[in-house]
Amino acid sequence: MDEPARKNLILQQRTAQLAQMRKTNELAYAYGNVLSEAQLLSLINAEAQTQRDYGRLEFGEGILPRLMYAFFDSPLIAKHDYYNTLGTLQELFYAYHDEMNDSLTDDELVEAMHKLFHGRAEGSLEYMENISPIHLIRALNDEEAEDEDD
Repeated sequence: MDEPARKNLILQQRTAQLAQMRKTNELAYAYGNVLSEAQLLSLINAEAQTQRDYGRLEFGEGILPRLMYAFFDSPLIAKHDYYNTLGTLQELFYAYHDEMNDSLTDDELVEAMHKLFHGRAEGSLEYMENISPIHLIRALNDEEAEDEDD
């Protein structure tokens, strides 16, 4: 693919991603979790950097719209920290995918992250940063029992 075509494809993807994030932002308004246009664009740029860091090439709208939709109504995210939380969650998403060798689909991983965040992690990103892949699989399968040695 030549450079102009590649840049055009990236622009189309980011435009679609931004449109979807704006829609979710409208839903989040009722919960007080609203991002500015600058914050939306910043998250998109951060996701692109994270993808480069992990050597990924994503097609479509990326993971941010799905993460926003999964977490916009969370009572465990402080309104003033919504932007930073989403940034950390997207970084964790790619770290988990990398560590798990893509053994879960994107939707399964988002669901597992949501269940873990609202379950054992009790909203703690620090907890989420320090888990092993087995905890995500257990969360996805609604297995609450956990060995301390994991």
